[in-house]
Amino acid sequence: MSQDLITPPVIETRIAPVPKPDFGQLFRAMPGQYMILDLEMNYVDANAAYCASVEQPLEAFVGRNVFEAFPPTGEGGRQVEESLRRVAVTGVAETLPLVAYPIPRPSGDGFMMKYWSCVHLPLFDAEGRVAFVAQNAVDVTELQHLKTIAYGPGQGAPAQGESDLFQRAQEMAAINDSLARETQGLRDLFMQAPGFMTVLTGPNFTFALVNTAYQQLIGHRAVIGRPLAEALPEVVEQGFIEVLQTVARERKPFIGQAARVLLQRTADGPLEERFVDFVYQPILDADGLAWGVFVEGSDVTDRVLAERQQKLLVDELNHRVKNTLSTVQAIADQTLRSAADPASFREAFESRLMALSATHDLLTATSWRSAPLREVLLGEFRPYGAGRYRLDGADVDLTPAEALALGLLFHELATNAAKYGALSPGDGRVSVAWTVEDSRLRLTWSEIAGPPVRPPQERGFGSRLIERSLRGALGGEAVLDFRPEGLVCRIDLPLAAGS
Repeated sequence: MSQDLITPPVIETRIAPVPKPDFGQLFRAMPGQYMILDLEMNYVDANAAYCASVEQPLEAFVGRNVFEAFPPTGEGGRQVEESLRRVAVTGVAETLPLVAYPIPRPSGDGFMMKYWSCVHLPLFDAEGRVAFVAQNAVDVTELQHLKTIAYGPGQGAPAQGESDLFQRAQEMAAINDSLARETQGLRDLFMQAPGFMTVLTGPNFTFALVNTAYQQLIGHRAVIGRPLAEALPEVVEQGFIEVLQTVARERKPFIGQAARVLLQRTADGPLEERFVDFVYQPILDADGLAWGVFVEGSDVTDRVLAERQQKLLVDELNHRVKNTLSTVQAIADQTLRSAADPASFREAFESRLMALSATHDLLTATSWRSAPLREVLLGEFRPYGAGRYRLDGADVDLTPAEALALGLLFHELATNAAKYGALSPGDGRVSVAWTVEDSRLRLTWSEIAGPPVRPPQERGFGSRLIERSLRGALGGEAVLDFRPEGLVCRIDLPLAAGS
């Protein structure tokens, strides 16, 4: 006879989910007296114990300003108001051991004196900014008979020991108030310091304190309570975290000078280059271990950029001085070769130096950025009177090199015209016309109604300067055409500025 196998039934075991507490219900049921304010000091919520202490229902003050509902009279009122507002700004909790704060009677008939021990707590949002301020207040009025004691023995003698207790409480409150003022003074000094400061704590270098100058440096980002790598992700690859780790590990300060840092100072904006002088100072505990790093420094971007600009100007000045000296040397050498005697050398040399100086003056007026072509020409024509010349062309800005070369060229043309051509005594005149096409200057100097012109038997310094001055680095040319009716000079010059 066979026996069938019996399969035992499957028993399902279900674990009931753990219910989550209703924190709102918990808040209202707590025996301590709690209220929550927004940053404008308006009531957001309060629990039942608080409502019972002030003898008013929640609906009587939610949405109202706390100092409108309970005007801050006396020294105690001042302490409470200053403390609440300070916590809203600094995000640091404060304790008031004992304050006297009268509140209105529910009947509207005057005030009743209350004595409180208060703790003010900041409540932060997801970005680490203070969003609300909570107050936990303990009503010690009945316990200490402070009302009777405050109004003197006429209102009833205090019990044995209560006077000493109240006196100690007052002394403690005075000490705490003094420490609070001192702490606030140090905090104000920290926040208003012209150099940037911050305190980084823990292995991840979490922001604990940040002053106003540091906020300005990083673009006013919310960093309190956040690790450095999370708050300022752009600095992760720039080596600063490694330096902080070395400072914490070796417990030795690090000094950086004109260090380059790239910061994203605006949301979704580009990285901005800044330069900072800074000190990383390890903060040591009683055992000599680093629990944080104090950062202090200055934004020296303006200084670094000014030093760069100064070096650039000095280098440019050296370059220009060398070029000018080379030009003067060449002028002196060539003038000496073509001069018949010392007097003629002096006259020709000085006139050429004055032409060079006039062009320098035009460039100086624009910080050596450019010089107008028309002004370079007018510098040579003004001594002869407005009726002796005509200029026809659009405004063109010349680079320093172009202006210096054309300035000397025009001086030689004007000098030759004054000696032998259309600007010599008589009714002659000079017409200068120019155009710019494809970034090339095409200029024609034409002498009209002057004495007959003959080609020179020999090319002097002036002719050689005119024909050679635009070659080389400038890549231009000047061609002289000695027509019997007057000299014509054609200039073709590529403009580096693209004018």
